[in-house]
Amino acid sequence: MTERSEDVGQPRVLLFGASGFIGGHVRRTLGSVAALRCPRRDEFDLVRCEVDELGALLRAERPDVVVNCTGRLAGGTHDLVRANTGVTAKLVDAVAKEAPDARLVRLGSAAEYGPVPPGHAVTESDPAAPISGYGVSQLAATRLVELAAAAGRVDGVVLRVFNPIGPGTPEETLLGRAAALLRQPPVPGGAAGDLSLGSLAAYRDFVDVRDVASAVAAAALAGTLAERVFNVASGRAVSAREAVRLVAETAGFAGKIREDRPAPERSADVGWMCGDIRRAGRLLGWTPSYDLEGSVKAIWSGGLD
Repeated sequence: MTERSEDVGQPRVLLFGASGFIGGHVRRTLGSVAALRCPRRDEFDLVRCEVDELGALLRAERPDVVVNCTGRLAGGTHDLVRANTGVTAKLVDAVAKEAPDARLVRLGSAAEYGPVPPGHAVTESDPAAPISGYGVSQLAATRLVELAAAAGRVDGVVLRVFNPIGPGTPEETLLGRAAALLRQPPVPGGAAGDLSLGSLAAYRDFVDVRDVASAVAAAALAGTLAERVFNVASGRAVSAREAVRLVAETAGFAGKIREDRPAPERSADVGWMCGDIRRAGRLLGWTPSYDLEGSVKAIWSGGLD
């Protein structure tokens, strides 16, 4: 396992998924304010482990906070439920038994909401009606945390992360895929100057991953919370066409952007998404700091500042 800071008086945080896109940024953010323990997947696999094994780890680490940044975006329904819902169920049971005073923070998703009326900034109290296996697996995990918290079993918090972008954006996302394609050398005999993607008609709420990390830190270290679910978003809906255009402009690309590829199943039928972030501002003291232009520049450059 990774080293732990020895600073006296710092909260002890057990962070899963520290090598991932969001988890890596969470690690950097929490590292200056907490004593971190970050098991690698080859050391401790949340999907494959048993609840008793997880309990033994909690007894050994005695964390004040448990943060889960692991999860699965794509795959079969069984795989999604295993990685998102099943892992959360294990964490709830193990934390409730072995570390009941620890705060449990998990990352949820805007996909839990399903379709949202155009022009509406969705709030945490709006109905959640996901329309993909991914969204269902995330909503079921959130409900497990809410039920356990309501019963007093765990001090659980869920952050519904919207569309995270910024340095290290993975290719599985729209803007990460656009950047990866723009970095590829021209294919001999191919259609030079074209960028081929899926439909860009949708509006999305893009939030910088560094802002997501600061929200995780705020939720991890906050005092008693009156709510259990928080939107982590920019609070602004942007057309996917505009976002891709910004990536292309940053890359110096002057060719044609085509929309002739299939869209990801987890979001294909959601035309509009925008998050209301007032609850996080009020109870966590969190607001986003990065704008879309800065986030896009970081996607292309990979810079962390």
